[in-house]
Amino acid sequence: MTDTASDKVTRDDLLRMAVDVVAAYLSNNQVSTTQIPEIINSVFNSLTSLEVETVEVMTELPKPATTIRKSVTPEYLVCLEDGKKLKMLKRHLRTNYSMTPEDYRAKWNLPPDYPMVAPNYARQRSEFAKKIGLGKKDG
Repeated sequence: MTDTASDKVTRDDLLRMAVDVVAAYLSNNQVSTTQIPEIINSVFNSLTSLEVETVEVMTELPKPATTIRKSVTPEYLVCLEDGKKLKMLKRHLRTNYSMTPEDYRAKWNLPPDYPMVAPNYARQRSEFAKKIGLGKKDG
């Protein structure tokens, strides 16, 4: 059993649990008011006598399809979920994994500025948009 603060159940926690159990019991059973303290004590003592053993579950961290460093190339991005080479990652993540870019970045511990579009493709799109006059104010 680990002994960290988050694993400890305090006396107050046990008392709250006992009160919850007793309240549930009393809502379905008729008991005289003189028996209520005895029931609370009984439930509380039962809870305190339990040896709660935490089971450490070893969850395997997800393994990326490639290294994060190799996932961004000038021509394409490699999806860490499945290894596919894509120019745009956002739609692929949404349709195949129901993930947002934020979910993806969080899952793989990526920086907030991790690209969702291959660098050369983004540059081409930007040049095309400028060429046709998008983003310019009329004036």
